[in-house]
Amino acid sequence: MAARPLVARQPNERLQALIQEAGCSNAGLARRVNMCGAEHGLDLRYDKTSVARWLRGQQPRGRAPAIIAEALGRKLGRTVTIDEIGMANGKNLASGVGLQFSPTVLGAIEQVCELWRSDVGRRDFLSGSTVAASALVEPSRDWLITAMDNQVARSAGPRVGRADAAAVRAMTEALVQLDHQFGSGHVRPVVVHYLNSVVSGLLAGSYREAVGRELFAAVARLTELAGYMAVDTGQPGLAQRYYIQALRLAQAAGDRGYGGYVLAASMSHLAAQLGNPREIAQLARAAQEGARGRVTPRAEAMFYAAEARGHALMGDSRAAQVVAGRAQTAMDRADSATEDPVWIAHFDQAYLADELAHCHRDLGQAAAAARTAQESLDGHPTTRARRRAIGLVLLATAQVQQRDVEQACHTGTKAVELLSSLRSNRGAEYLEDFRDRLEPYRDEPVVREFGARLEMQAA
Repeated sequence: MAARPLVARQPNERLQALIQEAGCSNAGLARRVNMCGAEHGLDLRYDKTSVARWLRGQQPRGRAPAIIAEALGRKLGRTVTIDEIGMANGKNLASGVGLQFSPTVLGAIEQVCELWRSDVGRRDFLSGSTVAASALVEPSRDWLITAMDNQVARSAGPRVGRADAAAVRAMTEALVQLDHQFGSGHVRPVVVHYLNSVVSGLLAGSYREAVGRELFAAVARLTELAGYMAVDTGQPGLAQRYYIQALRLAQAAGDRGYGGYVLAASMSHLAAQLGNPREIAQLARAAQEGARGRVTPRAEAMFYAAEARGHALMGDSRAAQVVAGRAQTAMDRADSATEDPVWIAHFDQAYLADELAHCHRDLGQAAAAARTAQESLDGHPTTRARRRAIGLVLLATAQVQQRDVEQACHTGTKAVELLSSLRSNRGAEYLEDFRDRLEPYRDEPVVREFGARLEMQAA
């Protein structure tokens, strides 16, 4: 009987190229990998022969590929992923990139850097991916039961200081303002390239414990912003991945409050956009439970408002009313004397009114929806152009529910004019929903005129 032919391994050219770039010998790399493994509590005993086998295509088991990537990254002064060293074995390149709540800080860094790199490279599996409700809820469970990371400090790579974390925060604030005013279509490419080219290098650097916590907090917020911008550019599947990684980075920062914000303000709203009301309430309650006693009243108000959205979409007016009342009570306690973190300082009475307007709209409470939508508009400054545009559509929708079609079209026209200066998929989706609600009145002259204006705007 003929012997079964062996499957020939392919040489690992990626690893070979990185070893050459790092200026390492096989023995030198083996030594670095053993030392790096020891820091993670692993007794590795690789030598130059081991490295030669890797170069011939053999893949070590367990955590070894991640340790090899980290050892090479330290030598190169930047983050190196297991994909780059040719040892992903299909795992990192599959559609699961960014969907895992990593159990380790090292894994979190590797995963988020891989997400940024894939995003910049416009990988098809990212842009075309859909949202899985379970992939939103499961990370919230992991976040709830996972203790804070004991250590985030690193001793390899370029030195990172407080000024670097401050620079990330300042960049985030500038990008937030641009996003509010012009929409994510103009701004998101800048955010992603900054994350991939600058921030990934900071995470791979050397920093003390306190600086590391600050850095992870700053990067968590910018990663969440990139996720929101993915929503606003019509990429909810990509947004989901950014939100999960922002949640994990907030955990590394030791900031339970911001983790709750990611659940209630980001993941919950994504679930709302996709029509998953049960998940909305689950995520908001997870935020409340996981951040209990660690957030200001303003953040509590936002968490309750998010839960109310879920109840309203499920048609439970009683539960929505109760939780909305808690949101308003918490907001009444959020005075200027309370020191709020920067990530929640924007959530004022206008934002709360906006959330409540959504609730009333979904419950068919037209008069209350119109009232709260107008309160929201009265409170939002002109610099919040996208938020004002959405508020105008909410008001117009409430006016349709009240059968005041002429006034609704007038209000809708204002929204169209404002959205013409933005590149916002969210705004366009709200407008499309409003147009669908006008369908029963399509034969009325004012509705035909509004439709013609929309067509002209789109041309």
